[in-house]
Amino acid sequence: MPLLDVVKGLACALIVGHHLARYGPMPAGAQVLAPDFFGWLADDGRLAVQVFLVIAGFLATASLAPDGVLRVDRPMSRILQRYARLVMPYLAALTVCVLVADVVRPWLGEEVVPATPSLGQLLAHGLLLQDLLNYESLSTGVWYVAIDFQLFALALALVGLPAVLRQSALAPAARWAPVGLVFVVAVASLALFNRQARLDETAFYFFGAYGLGMLVFWIGRATRASTWNAAIALLALVGVGALVIDWRSRIAIALVTALLIAVAQRRQWLSPANWPSVAVPLQRLGRISYSLFLIHFPVLLAVNALVAGLGPHEPWVDLLCMVATFGLSVGAAMLLYRGVEARPASWRGVCTLFAALLVSGLIVSH
Repeated sequence: MPLLDVVKGLACALIVGHHLARYGPMPAGAQVLAPDFFGWLADDGRLAVQVFLVIAGFLATASLAPDGVLRVDRPMSRILQRYARLVMPYLAALTVCVLVADVVRPWLGEEVVPATPSLGQLLAHGLLLQDLLNYESLSTGVWYVAIDFQLFALALALVGLPAVLRQSALAPAARWAPVGLVFVVAVASLALFNRQARLDETAFYFFGAYGLGMLVFWIGRATRASTWNAAIALLALVGVGALVIDWRSRIAIALVTALLIAVAQRRQWLSPANWPSVAVPLQRLGRISYSLFLIHFPVLLAVNALVAGLGPHEPWVDLLCMVATFGLSVGAAMLLYRGVEARPASWRGVCTLFAALLVSGLIVSH
């Protein structure tokens, strides 16, 4: 689906830009060149995460239950497989970040560089429990990896209920029960859970956006135009209703993203045949977007430390260094993608990379 790759590439570039505009001395120096742009990037660039949430729900449904029925024979094995695929590049990037943070700590302030990690902190990160256990993050954005895993597990649980329902009096309605459950939980998230800040460490807070992506995929399977129109109208009504209850920019972005994907799916714009070769660079950026999301922060720390050591300099130097940081981050992401993410996930790989993270923490703590 080239269009989704392009969208992911653009969204990831925006998230990297958001972090570039927030951390270290470079944005402080470059901001005078375009204060409104850097202010917007620092404040609102994070909203691009909602695009990833919607696309993640869309792709999860395509994999787990394209027809509304779970196609996974061993759900727990599938959840563990998802964990392995997520954490292999994640653990590799965290290891790099722990080591880089230790090197640059003398040149950058504590508000930018994560503190030296404890053993419990490292273990919690490896198990994707750092936020639930109230540990400081070792890298920016790692909360998303934990939430993505929770969302996938919740989605699988919701669409896996037909096996239970077939044994009850609700058997005739069991086939579409998962779709109804996803709809109900998504509405509850949009109208209730997403308005509770204390729940932002759980999948329920984010399931509104993720569920929109899931529902859009199923809506796209409709063969009748009238069914598609009615379903899209209902989805839009739910989203607008949630915004009337409590306006949230993040939900507005998620709703618009879901509706645009629905239109693209209906018009066959997701087909590779409908995309020109000029979009290939953005497609490639989209394919490595997860690796870029993971690895850009240690690159950002390293370049900021170099800039901090330059002494007084002109704002354009900071701007050029920010552009260079983005380019270096893409290069590092390509290496991480080819060396770890693109390879088959295995428990041997997970254990090896988990051990590398623990060793890196031991090294910097001594």
